[in-house]
Amino acid sequence: MRVVETVAEARAVCEEMARPLGLVPTLGGLHDGHVALFRRARSENASVAVSLFLNPTQFGHGEDLASYPVDRDADLAMIEREGVDGAFVPSAGEVYPNGFSTAVDVGTLGNVLEGASRPEHFKGVATVVCKLLSIARPDRAYFGQKDAQQLLVVRRLNADLNLGAEIVAVPTVREADGLALSSRNAYLDDLERKAATVLHRSLRLARRLWEDGQTDAAEVKRRMRALISEEPLASIDYVSITDPETLEELDTPAPKALVSLAVRIGKTRLIDNLTL
Repeated sequence: MRVVETVAEARAVCEEMARPLGLVPTLGGLHDGHVALFRRARSENASVAVSLFLNPTQFGHGEDLASYPVDRDADLAMIEREGVDGAFVPSAGEVYPNGFSTAVDVGTLGNVLEGASRPEHFKGVATVVCKLLSIARPDRAYFGQKDAQQLLVVRRLNADLNLGAEIVAVPTVREADGLALSSRNAYLDDLERKAATVLHRSLRLARRLWEDGQTDAAEVKRRMRALISEEPLASIDYVSITDPETLEELDTPAPKALVSLAVRIGKTRLIDNLTL
């Protein structure tokens, strides 16, 4: 596996790789959810490249940039075991050199839900993904469905800026009790880990209500909030039922509607979603 740290090296290595090329952008802090991305990319491409870059521009003031659970050696060992051909591991200064002043703004898609709670977050995501797609020029790029809004943002910037990649969504990987895998799960103690299952339980409740014929989205969200509020360690940021493409809130749940939520368990902010 080739490991490179500069943009010039990454571009040269990707140009040499057999096509089609699959790219998996990551922050590091890898887990089995990332493994699912690597394996999907490996199954669909002649070559696979991974970026390990803890992108500072997508973290807001007071967020967990300094404590994010990244272990470069462990991450590199994991991706090498999965048969990845190349890893791009740049410094912040390499990605954002002195004088860097450009940002990608995807408009409304980046301003609601996660964007409302974390201003500038998706501007940071869109900018770094645009750079990575421009550097690697992959045929396909792989993102997890757990970050559903991020997936929409990436698809929009890829289409609007004609970056040429096929954006592939990979289903959320969950623990046996339903908790979605996330690097931030490492922050949870035993009591918080048990409490965190309330996210998936509330999503399952939404699906069950919809399947039973509930046509009032406000009532579904009220029931979800009531369930989450029964967990003393949980604090709700948002609960949402939206159009899966525009993220506009729906009055009536519909097939393919996106049900999403953000909840703090203790000090740890977790997100999850499902599609009806």
